[in-house]
Amino acid sequence: DSFNGALSSDATASIEPTGEEQAGREVWSKKVDFLLSVIGFAVDLGNVWRFPYICYKNGGGAFLVPYTICFLFGGLPLFFMELALGQYYRTGCISIWNNLCPALKGVGFAIIFINMYMSFFYNTVIATAFYYLFASLSALVVPGAELPWVACDNGWNDASCLAIGDTSSNRTHSNLTETPASQYYTRYVLQNYKSEGLHDLAGFKWELSVCLMLVFVVVYFSLWKGIKGSGKVVWITATAPYLILLCLLIRGLTLPGAMKGVEFYLTPVPSKIFEIKVWKEAAQQIFFSLGPGFGVLLALASYNPFHNNCYRDAILTSIINCLTSFLAGFVIFSVLGYLSFVQNKEISTVAKEGSGLVFEVYPEAIANMPGSQIWAVVFFFMLITLGLDSTFGGLESIITALSDQFPRTLGRHREKLVLALIVCCFIGALPTTTRGGAFLERIYAEYGTANPMIIVVFCETMAVAYGYGFTRLRDDIREMTGVQPGMYWVICWAFLGPAFLGIITMFSLSDLMLLSRHPESKMFYPWWADVLAYCIFSSSLLWIPSYVLYSFLTTPAKSLSEKLSKMFKTRPKMRVGMPPPSSRDLVATPYPRDEQASTAAANSDKSHFPPVAASQFSNI
Repeated sequence: DSFNGALSSDATASIEPTGEEQAGREVWSKKVDFLLSVIGFAVDLGNVWRFPYICYKNGGGAFLVPYTICFLFGGLPLFFMELALGQYYRTGCISIWNNLCPALKGVGFAIIFINMYMSFFYNTVIATAFYYLFASLSALVVPGAELPWVACDNGWNDASCLAIGDTSSNRTHSNLTETPASQYYTRYVLQNYKSEGLHDLAGFKWELSVCLMLVFVVVYFSLWKGIKGSGKVVWITATAPYLILLCLLIRGLTLPGAMKGVEFYLTPVPSKIFEIKVWKEAAQQIFFSLGPGFGVLLALASYNPFHNNCYRDAILTSIINCLTSFLAGFVIFSVLGYLSFVQNKEISTVAKEGSGLVFEVYPEAIANMPGSQIWAVVFFFMLITLGLDSTFGGLESIITALSDQFPRTLGRHREKLVLALIVCCFIGALPTTTRGGAFLERIYAEYGTANPMIIVVFCETMAVAYGYGFTRLRDDIREMTGVQPGMYWVICWAFLGPAFLGIITMFSLSDLMLLSRHPESKMFYPWWADVLAYCIFSSSLLWIPSYVLYSFLTTPAKSLSEKLSKMFKTRPKMRVGMPPPSSRDLVATPYPRDEQASTAAANSDKSHFPPVAASQFSNI
């Protein structure tokens, strides 16, 4: 309970700008803007469509044991580390390496490429949610209309379609039949049956292309003015999902068969705890859910006042993220229980993960609820808000990194930089709106984002722990907060965190197989698709050794040992725009409410909170 005071003091506080704000760098208008931005980035579509599925698949309630352990000793320390470094040096994921380890600046450029690949496929999912939202709105406003995935009498349906409650034939629901919602998604929205593979994309699905353009327009006008603008947008996009999840939970629990679904979700299978695969799934879920390594936490924290309590932020936002995943499981499985009830099938045959869950299974359940049009609008609006927050974070990471690395050429022209970035991302994402776009989405997701990111974060963690030094990191946190982290954090940063990432890296690379020879793949990939996949995979990672070589060739030195020392040795602490800390600076520094409040606070010593107790970190 030593942190109780810190955890409850200033979530909505407005406090005074100090050296870094006076130097011209933006700061969050309110603390809650920053918290909502971090929560919005961390809580994304994966919390809804992945965690519930892998939880039930890996032992139900028993899965929470490895999940919690991986959170405490892997995810949380890495999350805290990135927030602390971003707030201390107040710069993006490229230029921060000038202070951490100059020769590894390529890690920052690698993160830029990974975030670009992420935007190429992730925004297509949001575009699909927009498509469904418009279809649901049409069914809601047109008198007598119903959702387009209710029946099997549409032009896109084939003989395998079987609607719930259809008694016109003697067929029953089996693995050989498809629901109307499934066929609406695969045969009408995606139309992927018209594509034979990556070599045959079969033209654009123009409605998806328009929705994709709409997504990027929304993103542009949310980001172009900086954190002052995006900090206001997240008040809607980060809070709306919780209100909607609560409504969907209440509705789901009132459906017949709902409790059977919840029981299926949580029933523990203790023997699963001893399976290596379960621990691997838990580690990967924690890592990709909290999102260290994408440069987003560095970027968002870099706009905090120097003496902000980043420890409290890390604890609060990471716990909210994990609890949201747990809550989403009740929302999803209560509805899956209902769907299994009306279809008279086992829940294990109904449950899916990924896009199949949110665009096939859940819409099918909604279609059979009273007031289905309203619930469909609510559900797909929630998906859009969940996705947009993560997109804001990923692209803000790129914008902050490039602006800080090239302040004169790019930093002074944010609106043009944001426009150029949005256009590049739209062009890169446009092929995924073709009828064969799913083939390309898989390459972007597995080879462009997931696997390279794990390697990048492993390099980052090792560099901070053993190059920069966990002792120095503790000193940085003490300088910002007035207190020093205890041994728990040291052990996690120095040993458990690197081990955690090393294990994830090992398992992820062992699962990386040639697309054309993958035994479980249902998609056809030609041999050159493997070449394309590994080119994308290496396009980000090659920045790391390339920059080390560049640094070696350009670093002046009289001897090899001196050159290596300059390349890898951490530089003296220099924070852009920050004056040397004084005893007054060690007091917690508030955020500005507005310009007038900032000016008034600057003329008054009474605007400061009392120092944080030195015992706060010592017992952790």
